[in-house]
Amino acid sequence: MRVSLDLWRITCADLIVRTAYQVGKTPLMPLFAASLGAGELLVGAIVSVSTMTGMVLKPIFGWFSDRWGRRLWLLTGLVLFSGMPFLYSWVNTPEELFALRLLHGLATAVFGPVTLAFVAEMAVSGKAERLGWFGMARSGSYLLAPLLGAWLLTWMDPATVFTLIGFMSCLAFLPVCMMDFSGPPHRWNMKQEREFGRAWKSAFSAVMSNSRLWVAGVLEMLVYLVTYSIKAFLPLYALYAADFNLLAVGLFFTIQEAVHLVMRPVGGRFGDRVGYLTAINAGYLVLVIGLSLLPYTTAHMELLAIAVVIGTGQGLIFPSTVAFVGQCVDTRHLGAGMGFFGAVRNFGKVAGPLTAGVLLTRMDYSQVFHLGGTVALLVVLTFLLLQKNYLKWNFLGS
Repeated sequence: MRVSLDLWRITCADLIVRTAYQVGKTPLMPLFAASLGAGELLVGAIVSVSTMTGMVLKPIFGWFSDRWGRRLWLLTGLVLFSGMPFLYSWVNTPEELFALRLLHGLATAVFGPVTLAFVAEMAVSGKAERLGWFGMARSGSYLLAPLLGAWLLTWMDPATVFTLIGFMSCLAFLPVCMMDFSGPPHRWNMKQEREFGRAWKSAFSAVMSNSRLWVAGVLEMLVYLVTYSIKAFLPLYALYAADFNLLAVGLFFTIQEAVHLVMRPVGGRFGDRVGYLTAINAGYLVLVIGLSLLPYTTAHMELLAIAVVIGTGQGLIFPSTVAFVGQCVDTRHLGAGMGFFGAVRNFGKVAGPLTAGVLLTRMDYSQVFHLGGTVALLVVLTFLLLQKNYLKWNFLGS
């Protein structure tokens, strides 16, 4: 497939803003919140609230861009990405930080669905390949940002890092302003609106009544619940309870994501061969090992080895959960099914830090990490039991 210049431009812009945005998340955000006097519960809320904004508003801004054009909303997203970080210099209390994070989440709520729609509608052929290339930008940001953020924190205070994030995000205007937005806008008439309403109701009913889709969503949601609680509180645990340095924490998340990405095709092939539920169980068992050993790490190399284990577990689980959704949802409602699946997954991203914050008011870090391993073990045991007694459910893939 011949890749258009606009695809490279939008991918470059996405890499810039998402890398800058992720620099401000882990390990920076929990440390910033704690430095302002936030307790564990409020730290969890501050870390997760921007994801909540995106979870609720992404469909709305995607719908707006269908009617008023992509360019307006792409530029709106860039303004939010570039302008919001400069406001962190005026934050003095945890409550102010919470409010600003809530507003900052608008940036991903606007930019995310609009960029995906722009890439998807470039041409009829090669859509999956284009989206694959574009997806590399998000993956690249997860690899680069934690280590970059940790390095910056070794010689800058959090507010100064956010100012730098704002300047970094401004660079994304250059590729976006070079893009071609001359295509004809899509306009809906009243007949299309009525047909859309009927189709939406049918899709919603089909998705909500699909028990297997709920199973897949909950399985992936639980992984994110555990891993995002680690993202929120490992920086605090490493610095204040385990005596690891910031660079080790940043390297932990970079290695975890790198291993996750490398293992995804391996995990996908494994799921195709042995069955999706079997692959998911194997991934959860690997997570049990990593989460159970995490509280006992005392050396930097041990911490990084745990990152490899957790990334391996994610790489085994995620391809099979997505493939399971593709198998169990009617192709007429596959888009709605994937949307519902994504919403349940994002709930885990929000609930993980909040749940860990609540638990940390009564438990120490080691106990919370052990509890995460226990949850993963319960998932393994539950679905081993289902495989043994309810093979008629045909959960095992093709």
